[in-house]
Amino acid sequence: MNQTLLIELLTEELPPKALSKLGTAFAAGIVNGLKSRDFLEADSVATTYATPRRLAVAITKVRATSPDKSIREKVLPVSVALDAEGKPTAPLAKKLAALGFPDLQVADLERAQDGKAESFFYTYTAAGSALQGGLQAALEDSVAKLPIPKVMSYQRPDGATVQFVRPVHSLIALHGAAVLPLTLLGLTASNVTEGHRFLTAPGQRSVSVADAGSYAATLLEKAKVVPGFEERKEKIRASLLEKAGADQVLMPEALLEEVASLVEWPVVYECHFEEEFLAVPQECLILTMQTNQKYFALTDAAGKLRSRFLIVSNIATATPEAIIGGNERVVRPRLSDAKFFFEQDKKKTLESRLPLLKNVVYHNKLGTQAERSDRVTALAGAIAAKLGADVALAERGARLSKADLLTDMVGEFPELQGIMGTYYARHDGESEEVALAASEHYQPRFAGDSLPTTNTGTAVALADKLETLVGIWAIGLQPTGDKDPFALRRHALGVLRMLIEKRLPLSISGLLADAVKQFAGVANFKDPSAEVTAFMLDRLRGILRERGFTPNEIEAVVAQNPDRLDDIVQRLEAVQAFAALPESASLAAANKRITNILKKNEEALSQVAAGGVNAALLQDEAEKKLAASVVRVQPEVDAAFGRGDFTGTLKTLAQLRDDVDAFFNDVMVMAEDVALRNNRLALLSSLHGMMNRVADISKLAA
Repeated sequence: MNQTLLIELLTEELPPKALSKLGTAFAAGIVNGLKSRDFLEADSVATTYATPRRLAVAITKVRATSPDKSIREKVLPVSVALDAEGKPTAPLAKKLAALGFPDLQVADLERAQDGKAESFFYTYTAAGSALQGGLQAALEDSVAKLPIPKVMSYQRPDGATVQFVRPVHSLIALHGAAVLPLTLLGLTASNVTEGHRFLTAPGQRSVSVADAGSYAATLLEKAKVVPGFEERKEKIRASLLEKAGADQVLMPEALLEEVASLVEWPVVYECHFEEEFLAVPQECLILTMQTNQKYFALTDAAGKLRSRFLIVSNIATATPEAIIGGNERVVRPRLSDAKFFFEQDKKKTLESRLPLLKNVVYHNKLGTQAERSDRVTALAGAIAAKLGADVALAERGARLSKADLLTDMVGEFPELQGIMGTYYARHDGESEEVALAASEHYQPRFAGDSLPTTNTGTAVALADKLETLVGIWAIGLQPTGDKDPFALRRHALGVLRMLIEKRLPLSISGLLADAVKQFAGVANFKDPSAEVTAFMLDRLRGILRERGFTPNEIEAVVAQNPDRLDDIVQRLEAVQAFAALPESASLAAANKRITNILKKNEEALSQVAAGGVNAALLQDEAEKKLAASVVRVQPEVDAAFGRGDFTGTLKTLAQLRDDVDAFFNDVMVMAEDVALRNNRLALLSSLHGMMNRVADISKLAA
C-alpha cells in the first residue's frame, strides 16, 4: 500500500552554516536510495525539513513492497555449458546452483545469440522486497554520504561509540501510521520526537507523531518548532520587515540563512544602542552587528544607520525585557571597540603609514606592498594620462589606496579595507576623488557590483587589477581548474567590465605593456601578456554570453582579437541585425569560402597586395560586375564605419549578395593563368577586408 513516509533524526545543535546543505543532502540521499530500489511512484513528492536540532524528510506515495521484476539472467556461453556431445557440463551445474536454480534442465533455458557466439539465458520473476530493508540501506547510505564539515565521535548511553556531525537522540521512521523498526547510530526508530528546548515544559517535551502526513502540523502545534528551513527563513524575513516599520532592514541572504539555522521558533525583538556610536562610520557598526552578533541593522529611508536594531530570538515571551537587555549589553562592548579603533586610527594620517608598507611582504617573488604600491602608482598615472584625467590625482589615489591595511579597524575587520581608507582620507583632507579611490579601486568586487564613479577611481582600479594579473601570472600562479587564490578571474572580469561599460578608449595590449614596464626591476620576470590577453578574451566570451549574444555572434567579433572594447557591444548588436537579414546566410557562407581560399594562397596574395585589382585583367562579366560593386560600395562602408554606424556598415554589404553569388557560380578563381588568378585573389582580398571590417561574418555560417 502506498503511504507517506517520514524519517527524522533528532540531534544536538547542528552547525548553522552547514544546516541547509545537510538537510538537502539527507533528504536527497534517502529519496535517491528509495527510487533506485523502486519504492517510489513517478509522482512521489519529497519535502525536506531542517532545524537546528533535526534533519527530516517526508515522501508521498511510498510503496510498502517494491514490484515484482522479470529478470533475464545470462547463464553461460553454449560452448562452455555443453560438451562436444551436447551434454551439460560441470560448469553449467555449478553456475545454475550459484544462481539458485540447481534443478533447472537445459530444456528450461533460452538459447540465443550473444554477440558472435550463443549463450544460455534464464528468465524468472523476482519477488519484490519489503520497504523496511530497502529503507534501512537507503538511510545508512544517506547518512554515510552527508557533507559533514567535521565528524564527532561520542558515546551512546549503552556505551557504544558512534560518529555523526552531532550526537543523535532519537530516530523516527513512519510509513503512514506504522513504525518501521529501523536502527541507526545505536538507536531504534519510533514515532516520538522532542519539542522546543525552551518553549515546551521538561515533562512534556516528548511529542508523538500520529502518522507521517501530520509531521509538520504536529511540530508547529505541539512542539513549538517550524520544521521547514525555507518556511522558517521567510517567517524571519516577514517579521523583520514588520518590526522595521518605516525603516529599512539590512538582511543579507547569508545572514538570514545563518539565523534560520540557529532558531526553531523565531521571534523578532527590537533593541537599541547609544546615539554616540553613530559618530563611527556606519559600515563598521553594521559589520560588527552582523558578523559578531547576527543582528539586523536598520537604516532610515536615506540609508543612514539608526540606533535601533533587530534580533531574532529562539524564545517567545510576553516579557522580553531580559532578552532585549542582554543583547544590548552584549553589543555595547563591540561598538565601543569599533569607536576606539576609529578614534585611534584618525590620530595618524594615511600618508604617515606608507613607510610601514615596506615591512609587509606582498609576494616573495614580487617584493613588498611598498614596491607594489610604486608599480600601481606609476601605472595609474599612465592610465590617467591616456584617459585625459588628472595624473596627479590618480597617482595620489593609488599611493594611498593600501594605507588603510595598516589601521586597527581594518586589522579587526578586513572586510572594511578600502571603505575605511575613504573615511580616513577625507579626515586627512585629501581631495574627494583621492578619498573615493581608496574604496573604488576594489570595484567591481563581485558579479553585478557597481563600477568606480570617478576617473581617478577608474585609473587606480584598472592599475591595481592589471598589476595583479601581470605580476601573479608572470610568477606562474595563474588559475588552474577551480583554484584561483589571487582571484585573477575576478580581476580580469573587472578590467573588462570597466573597458566595456565605461566605453574607455584604451587598448588591452597598451594597458598590458604599461603594466609589464612596472616590473622592469623584478628578477626573472617573464612577460605574460600573450597568455593574459587570451585569458581575458576567454572571460570576455562569458560576459557577452550573459548579455544574451549567441556563440556564433560572439565569435564573429572575438575571433578578430579585438584590442579595444569600447565599441564591442555595438559591433555585436550590428552582427545581430545583420544576421536577421535574408542576405546574411549567403554572404556569411561566401565569406567563409573566401577566407579559406585566401588562407591557402597567402604567398601569392603578398605579391599582388600592393597593386590591388587590375581592371584590365577582369574578363568574365561576373567578376567585372563584382569589382564594380566593390568600388561602388566601399565609400558607403567607409563612411558608415567612420561614424561608428556598425549596423549600417554591415547592412550595406547586403546589396553585394547577388554579385558575390554570381562570381562563385561563373568564375574560376584558381585559373591556370597566374596573372589572372592573382588578380581574382586580389579582388577577393579587397572584398574580404570590406566584409570583415566590423566582424568576421564567416563565423555566422552554419
